[in-house]
Amino acid sequence: MMSDPAGIPTGPAKLEYFLKHLPLYLDYLTVEKGLAKNSLAAYERDLQAFGEFLTTLRIDTRDVTREEIIEYLSEKRIGGASPRSVARATSAIRGLFKFLTSEKVLPSDPSEDLENPRRWSVLPKLLTVEEIRKLLQACDLATAKGLRDRAIIELLYSSGIRVSELTSLLLDQLRLKEGFLLVRGKGSKDRVVPVAPASAQWLERYFELSRSENQGAASDRHVFLGPGGKALTRQTVFNILKATALRAGVDPETVSPHVLRHSFATHLVDNEADLRAVQMMLGHASIATTEIYTHVSMARVRKVYDRTHPRA
Repeated sequence: MMSDPAGIPTGPAKLEYFLKHLPLYLDYLTVEKGLAKNSLAAYERDLQAFGEFLTTLRIDTRDVTREEIIEYLSEKRIGGASPRSVARATSAIRGLFKFLTSEKVLPSDPSEDLENPRRWSVLPKLLTVEEIRKLLQACDLATAKGLRDRAIIELLYSSGIRVSELTSLLLDQLRLKEGFLLVRGKGSKDRVVPVAPASAQWLERYFELSRSENQGAASDRHVFLGPGGKALTRQTVFNILKATALRAGVDPETVSPHVLRHSFATHLVDNEADLRAVQMMLGHASIATTEIYTHVSMARVRKVYDRTHPRA
């Protein structure tokens, strides 16, 4: 079984970890719930697809958060899946995590209190440029941790990379003098992502004044390190953003790595960026997924119109 540097199974091994719980869960649905054969087959397909999604993100089942579940279901909906299909997938995922929690396989249920997808807005949440500025200014630059946090937020917003791509980012993937990163995204597909010069400068400051002080800096090649020189976890990045939002006076419920990614793409489209270029930077396999940001932009234009035009 192959493992990544953090000891988490990768590739087929990780999918195997996810799928090995399926037979027990399907038996439970058959015996305890009396689910029909066709429904069982549909649940199995839905859960296999979700397991493959986790594999492409290099996320272990034990580390799944509500954010990944929502991202998966949102991508299904944006990709054209019917509300009924998305609702069934939601039910399958909820049921599996509830079962794994009750069986003590997982310590908590990430799907708990997940809203009905029929009620979701297709348009993703995003932050304004002013809210981004407040987040950046709320980092305590007098501390090594504050410098690291500033570099993290700078990189998430200036590149639009996923949190899993950030936490797995290695030093040899940086090309800061040339102004870009080499990112390994979903499906182990490499892509080139530009980085703003100002953000690259904050990364350089982080390397010089913060990362170099970490005891594990010499042996660990991950860009962002936590205490003890270990690579940051995705949950730590979530916590960093929530804590920074509180200090900045920004609603923590509206701030997450995925929201920064949405904000990155929406602000590009707002300023008339080519949609194909945005697709490449985000690492979307289909342009249809990227087109959601044109709808976000149009929705914002409509709000401005409704607020300002005398006849609106």
